[in-house]
Amino acid sequence: MGLLVEIRAASSLPIKALLTYPNPNSNSNSNSVRFSSFATTRATSPSLCRFSFSMASSSSPFSPTSPIETSSDSGLNATSSSAVGMNDLLIVGPGVLGRIIAKMWQQEFPGSKILGQTMSTDHHSELAELEIVPFLKGSPLSDKVPYVIFCAPPSRTEDYPGDVRIAASNWNGEGSFLFTSSTAPYDKYDNDWCYEDSPVVPLGRSPRTDVLLKAENVVLEAGGCVLRLAEDRGAHTYWLAKGIVDARPDHILNLIHYEDAASLSIAIMKKRLHSRIFVGCDNHPLSRQEVMDCVNRCGKFSKKFEAFIGTDGPLWKKMNNSKTREEIGWEPKYPSFPAFLGLED
Repeated sequence: MGLLVEIRAASSLPIKALLTYPNPNSNSNSNSVRFSSFATTRATSPSLCRFSFSMASSSSPFSPTSPIETSSDSGLNATSSSAVGMNDLLIVGPGVLGRIIAKMWQQEFPGSKILGQTMSTDHHSELAELEIVPFLKGSPLSDKVPYVIFCAPPSRTEDYPGDVRIAASNWNGEGSFLFTSSTAPYDKYDNDWCYEDSPVVPLGRSPRTDVLLKAENVVLEAGGCVLRLAEDRGAHTYWLAKGIVDARPDHILNLIHYEDAASLSIAIMKKRLHSRIFVGCDNHPLSRQEVMDCVNRCGKFSKKFEAFIGTDGPLWKKMNNSKTREEIGWEPKYPSFPAFLGLED
């Protein structure tokens, strides 16, 4: 089981990585940190029948008469056999979160087309197996689509707001455009509570929050919605492997499971709302020490965490998304980290 983590570093852009839970039934501690890794079972979906493969030359996706270039290692191209459907989805950055969203979307809307915009062709064959039609960034769409979700991190581009603006231009305005952001822009660093409408960091104070806020503004101005996801997910596996960590134990972590981040994203898109900001978290913030106490107490890991020995460093914030839950009508599958480990809250 894997969770998304955004590793924070001073004066740097966030880096998203997959941190996986070690198998509680295994004595191996090799599952500490794995970047950009994901495995899933291929879903059988009628959407596969909507595409055929050929050796034709490349053209823009969703052209009813021309093939979609997948740029896969096999050199195959997928050809759309019909025009844009009412539930077709474009995923910009179909990484770990994007792939889970795609699988859930296929289950929710059988027969819908799913496109995946990528920075390289490295994983195009994998995406094709998941019934996601991949194409490279910079390849224009011949037709706009009703649903667009932007999941790509800012770490691999020099113009993040510009990339978001291009994604917005591929939305036809009928369904929903959703941008997955971070809770980092909220201007609170005292371990106190923070909500959807809490103040954000002023532009110009931090390059890291500037790039996120500018991208969010592009989305809101286009009529899309922003989902600020809790950015601390899965770090316990890294700390468990180290045993002793030079970090302060009282720093707060806000948590959400990958599956819950995906289901919340879909629930928001189905509402077809415009220019709104939502928060994704499990409403059970824990300190670093509380997280590792749970790990040691659950009895599912052969190794025991020893201690946090740091005394310096920033505190953080306790995120609450009760307003999001009430408006969207959503509840997480995994209500808290202790519950995930089989412990009572």
